[in-house]
Amino acid sequence: MRNLGKISSRHFILFFILILFGAELQAQFGRGGGFGRGGFGNGRQRNPIPQAQDNPKPPEPKTAEQIVDEEMPSIIEALSLNAFEAAVMSSTLKKYVQERIELQILELPADKMREAYEKITKRQDEELKVGLPPEKYEAFVELQKNGVNKTLKNKKREKKKKKKKSKT
Repeated sequence: MRNLGKISSRHFILFFILILFGAELQAQFGRGGGFGRGGFGNGRQRNPIPQAQDNPKPPEPKTAEQIVDEEMPSIIEALSLNAFEAAVMSSTLKKYVQERIELQILELPADKMREAYEKITKRQDEELKVGLPPEKYEAFVELQKNGVNKTLKNKKREKKKKKKKSKT
């Protein structure tokens, strides 16, 4: 009887060690079957490429106020506007940019769209001509033709030329 007890305890210890190592191997390498998988499959494999989330929403279109507020600092710098002139310019541009946005929403035929844009531009120019001094209005017209960046570059060049002339 003693031999049977020793063999059983040896078998029990050996069996216990195999179970511990088996569980360790399963956890480390992910091999073998498990409960509920039938013992054959490896389960769901993970894809190393991250999956994209839901399609991102397209950005909401900016309002006329946001568009003008973003551009005003560079316009003020390019035209050297004081606070009153900047306020006149900002309110006028907001009003007519809003009209242009509303016109885009209507999706008119190309010829009618062009006519409507010309009318809006004409009214905007008349209002700015009344609200700004003549030299500032002319500078704004040049700004529209050349763009803000080119106008700022020209302004910096003129300042450099004036500094060179004053030094000599």
